[in-house]
Amino acid sequence: MNKPASDRITEFDKRHIWHPYTSMMNPLPAFTVESCEGVYIKLEDGRKLIDGMSSWWSVIHGYNNPVLNRAAHEQLDKMSHVMFGGLTHRPAVELAELLIKITPEKLQHVFFADSGSVSVEVAMKMAIQYWHAKGKPEKNRMLTVMNGYHGDTFGAMSVCDPVNGMHSMFEGVLAKNIFVEAPQCKFDAQWNEKYISQMKNALAENHEQIAAVIIEPVVQGAGGMRIYSPHYIKRLRELCSEFNVLLIADEIATGFGRTGKLFACEWAGITPDIMCLGKAITGGYMTLAATLATTDVAEGISGNGGVFMHGPTFMGNPLACAVAVASIRLLLEEDWQARVLKIESIMKENLFTIKTVLGVRDIRVLGAIGVVELENSVDMAEIQRMFVDKGIWVRPYGRLVYIMPPFIISEKELNTLTETMTEVIREYLSL
Repeated sequence: MNKPASDRITEFDKRHIWHPYTSMMNPLPAFTVESCEGVYIKLEDGRKLIDGMSSWWSVIHGYNNPVLNRAAHEQLDKMSHVMFGGLTHRPAVELAELLIKITPEKLQHVFFADSGSVSVEVAMKMAIQYWHAKGKPEKNRMLTVMNGYHGDTFGAMSVCDPVNGMHSMFEGVLAKNIFVEAPQCKFDAQWNEKYISQMKNALAENHEQIAAVIIEPVVQGAGGMRIYSPHYIKRLRELCSEFNVLLIADEIATGFGRTGKLFACEWAGITPDIMCLGKAITGGYMTLAATLATTDVAEGISGNGGVFMHGPTFMGNPLACAVAVASIRLLLEEDWQARVLKIESIMKENLFTIKTVLGVRDIRVLGAIGVVELENSVDMAEIQRMFVDKGIWVRPYGRLVYIMPPFIISEKELNTLTETMTEVIREYLSL
């Protein structure tokens, strides 16, 4: 007797498909998705899950959004792709115009990339090539903070935390960059200059070899989901200017409203020299990223006939650009900030109910980011099954159980998501 189609899919997947951050010998369960709608993921077995992850923080408008669907269909009828070398097209121009309009004023030049990791690679290459063009090729290292995460490609890995991060096995073959302690000042803490003393000392001692500081503004993502004071970013901007070092803001996870500001740099009121964008840029529909630079950086690289040496095959993909334009316009046309602040309020109310539960180390909320940090790492397979059995999709890692729901989530759905999340955490910690 033939197996049901769903069983065959699950079995083939388990044997042959390598999922992110998993082993092929002992893979974690992968639940088969039949369709998605709004904030719901529908599994092939009929179960519906409220999505607390926005598909790794990208699906801000929810799934199967009619506005984004229409943009994709209309562009598909014209062209899905055309090379960007020597050609251009309306979706890319419209997207660049939008990005320049909504990001800090001095960011006037846009380089399109395939993914967040690639946008970080581009930013680092820009910084190094900028100083090379300035006659200072010795300025070719990056300075960053511990607990940071900037992607999984080799350049990006070299600025991820080499001790606490997920890439420690590659340390011996990565470029040797400079690390200082992660920001220790909580979001609302009173500022003390001691919080940035290590960074200041590193810049003072090494600025002649540092091309740029790269940092995730206000929220460190996959390196620990840490939320810190905007004043750190404000002082960092001042120090980079003082020591003649470029500042790269990695806004891949924080961009497009996730923290309660359109971009996390706005909390500090600063402009980086280079900014990386990705994840939510297309509303989670397609892979796309962008690296923005100031005119000083662009002209520095391009002066005396210089060209920037990077060119992805799918750079400026028209289909992705068209959907990104629709996604950003949809975000700007709605009262996204009120929605995000409402999400923040409900998450604070519901998640903090387990603050004193034994095994809970800390709870952090900012904008549409909610984090429960446990004392110990979770058994992923076990806690994932518990979440799915109770009708929500939450994907922890390490000791962090966190949610970043779509902005369109209703109050009722968010209450269900957060109340169920805390219920599962209580049950899991009591096992």
